[in-house]
Amino acid sequence: MTKRRNQTTVHRAIAMLFAAFYGVCGIPGASGYAFDQIVPDVRQPASVSGGSACPVPSHRLIAQGSIAEQWSTVLGTNPVTILTQDQTPAGRLNEIEQIITQSLAVWTGVSGTSLLPGTYAPVTRTATQNACGSDGVNSICFDQADGAFTPGILAFTRVITADLVGVQVGTGLPATQVGQILDADIYFDPSGSMITFATPAALASAPTAYDFESLLIHELGHTLGFSHSAVLAAMMYPFAPAPGTFSGTRPTTQQPDAPLGEDDRTGLRVLYPDPGDTLNVGSLTGRILPANPLSLPASPPGVTGIFGAHVAAVDAASGAVIGATLGGWSCTSPGPAQFDGTYEISHLPVGHNYQLYAEPLDNTVYPSLVTPATASLCRNPTTDAGWPPLQACVVPAMNTSFTTRTR
Repeated sequence: MTKRRNQTTVHRAIAMLFAAFYGVCGIPGASGYAFDQIVPDVRQPASVSGGSACPVPSHRLIAQGSIAEQWSTVLGTNPVTILTQDQTPAGRLNEIEQIITQSLAVWTGVSGTSLLPGTYAPVTRTATQNACGSDGVNSICFDQADGAFTPGILAFTRVITADLVGVQVGTGLPATQVGQILDADIYFDPSGSMITFATPAALASAPTAYDFESLLIHELGHTLGFSHSAVLAAMMYPFAPAPGTFSGTRPTTQQPDAPLGEDDRTGLRVLYPDPGDTLNVGSLTGRILPANPLSLPASPPGVTGIFGAHVAAVDAASGAVIGATLGGWSCTSPGPAQFDGTYEISHLPVGHNYQLYAEPLDNTVYPSLVTPATASLCRNPTTDAGWPPLQACVVPAMNTSFTTRTR
């Protein structure tokens, strides 16, 4: 399958200037799903850093109309970037915008989350050339070249996340929390001579085009703070459906979140929980430990468990993966992260029986595809001059060679 591999980047050089905190308490562990992470800048006063070096998941501030999205009407023409059923100038733009709006509704249609219909402000258009950039405006661009478009990359999302309270990007509002996403732009490849995208209405007559809706729903997950999932049925799986096909089921008025997998829904409930939800409050926690502790890497020090295992909770009745996470670490304020093999899969539906599986990322999904969820768990004097040694750590290599048994 062709990659849509997302190149979500936390621009630390920028994130040092733009920052915020999720709370002063430590994150108890690698909790359900894989999210982009950022470590607060504890070199700054606790009033703006929170005083803890525990990783914080990237996230949006959620309120009615709080997330604004604009899309660029500057479209590629050689080849045509997006094929539509209606090829009139106005009809083409309306069809594209309809799919953007429908894709946003997919993520606001999940029960048990605070990301509700109306969280996104009405989509707007811009005719600006190269509208995507570090400007505090969330943009979707179709005719903007970028160095991230290496072979095989169909679309990517660039995210700027805050590591201090009070900083801002461009015209955006100052951050009020560490981990707050300040800018997220989605780029579709405009330069590949063999790459085109098609709206759902046009896909049947364009068998060599990639499904625009599937790719956009995936990339919107990144704008919300998701990293990639190793679950094949998840929308956040890092590989695009083959040309002429689409992921999951098309959204409907009755079920707007239909394209998502259960893993996607669980992840959204973890990142944006609904305080009133009483159905999805189950949790599975534990540690993955080596039978022989001497098999653990000697460097960096402090590694006491398996890091980077993919842990999945499978519904015993349906066989579906309901939630999965990249385990191997925990953190208690004031930090730093401890690589002790801990995992937690939370916000699972209650009243179900689950089978738990652990596996290394040694197949289709490999460690570099989940880098934003793992490589950004630590900061130290080498990466950041003047970093306090007591709150410093080094992320170990992900273990991809273990075998498992239960005890």
